[in-house]
Amino acid sequence: MNDDTPSSPFRLDKKRALVTGAGKGIGRACAQRLAKSGANVIAVARTEADLETLASAHPGLIEPWVADVTDEKFLQRIESLERLDILVNNVGTNKPQPFTEVERETLDLILNLNVRSAFLVAQAAARVMVKQGSGSIINMGSQMGHVGAKNRAVYCMTKHAIEGLTKAMAVELAVLDIRVNSVAPTFIETPLTKPMFENPEFHQDVISRIPMGHIGQVDDVANAVLFLASPAANMVTGDSLKVDGGWTAV
Repeated sequence: MNDDTPSSPFRLDKKRALVTGAGKGIGRACAQRLAKSGANVIAVARTEADLETLASAHPGLIEPWVADVTDEKFLQRIESLERLDILVNNVGTNKPQPFTEVERETLDLILNLNVRSAFLVAQAAARVMVKQGSGSIINMGSQMGHVGAKNRAVYCMTKHAIEGLTKAMAVELAVLDIRVNSVAPTFIETPLTKPMFENPEFHQDVISRIPMGHIGQVDDVANAVLFLASPAANMVTGDSLKVDGGWTAV
């Protein structure tokens, strides 16, 4: 994806983006990719040190916000923005457990972060975009929003909810020139998942389900986000871009 020339449809010059969960992993890669394409990026995370290293690597293009996405003050801060062109609604969590053993604390944790906070962050961003009459919202889904999986009942439920939210938002906001899509990755190698892949049995099980035969990388997801955020996707809304190596096609 070549976005180095001024005429490239992937350039985001003069655009303002906000990426949640930008301190590590997929969110960090998305913030870096959007900044490389010319966007001014508000990078949101709870750990200040992560944001400092991110901002220092992209002088003048990354604005660090140390915040908790579940905090009402964070939502108010979004709504106070004069302009917001792109939202990458990335924060989420998981705690795999057998369905009959899911604890209510786990249920509440995953629902609150994966669904409730995602809804409220998207709502706050959309209110800014409605006033300016344009925008692109990218909700971070998962291949698990399209299939089911053992020990992931709550996570699958929340990611299916994200797909429904994406479609409903897209239909309602299309007339205002606000596009809403999701990105649905497979297992991606991040600092969080890398120890999991060191288990040969788990690694082989994942690989066996991906027709392309290898684990996804954070840049694979970031490139998909860039496409949906950019003018190249001007007629794309209400869709889910699967970055899953064919997992859900089987």
